[in-house]
Amino acid sequence: MCRRSIRRWRSSGGLIARIVAATAVGSLAGLGVFSLTQVTSRILFVVTGGVVGAVTVLAVQWYRRLAQLTEVKVSIPQLSELTFAVNNDSRQVAWRMFVETVTRVSTQPLVGDEGVVREALTSMYGLFGTARETLKAARPSAPVPGGQTVEYLAITMLNRELRPFLSQWHPRLREFERAHPDSPESAWPDNAACRAELQRVQHAIHDYAIGSARLAGVREPEPLVRYVPAPRPSDGRTAGGTMPAAGSGPGAR
Repeated sequence: MCRRSIRRWRSSGGLIARIVAATAVGSLAGLGVFSLTQVTSRILFVVTGGVVGAVTVLAVQWYRRLAQLTEVKVSIPQLSELTFAVNNDSRQVAWRMFVETVTRVSTQPLVGDEGVVREALTSMYGLFGTARETLKAARPSAPVPGGQTVEYLAITMLNRELRPFLSQWHPRLREFERAHPDSPESAWPDNAACRAELQRVQHAIHDYAIGSARLAGVREPEPLVRYVPAPRPSDGRTAGGTMPAAGSGPGAR
């Protein structure tokens, strides 16, 4: 609730700033028009035409710079190599996704019995919600033949990695916590299996984070992301870990 309030406050503050800026620009424009009306009609037409021409050129250049699409190729093991078409808006979305992904507990490896699975699951729920809100707030990217969008990468990460994991393991851990409120997490029978699957998901999210960084224009993102090794083959995914239960998981909220 607090984060939503802060986001709303920031959004309101940005709107107020834009209104104030627009009012100031409008006032200056009105003053300029008034000043021009004090000169002869011939000079008025010349000056007005020159101003309109200059403003038009600047507006066109600004629009082209904002809307210009750049082709970026990203290689993600789960998706192979994909070609993306990004502009300034989509780079901002990719940057937000990258920051949200690499600064959470959900992407930090839990070695052996260290760390708390509950914290990682809660962090992943937060990542899912924040990523969804980021995508909802952004304008959809224009589709380009032969190219993918930033939304595709983010939504694929949510639906292919986060949603199935949370749908399977969050209810199990919650059931154990309710049935054994005083027991340590290490007493949970599924603790080892959950940690192995968590490591697999963290490894996958690492690859998505690197992809988002490249779309955002980060030249060398690897040093910024803590690498999570892939689980050993013996730790493989448990049955039922690939599809979410009906009516459960973060997407059902």
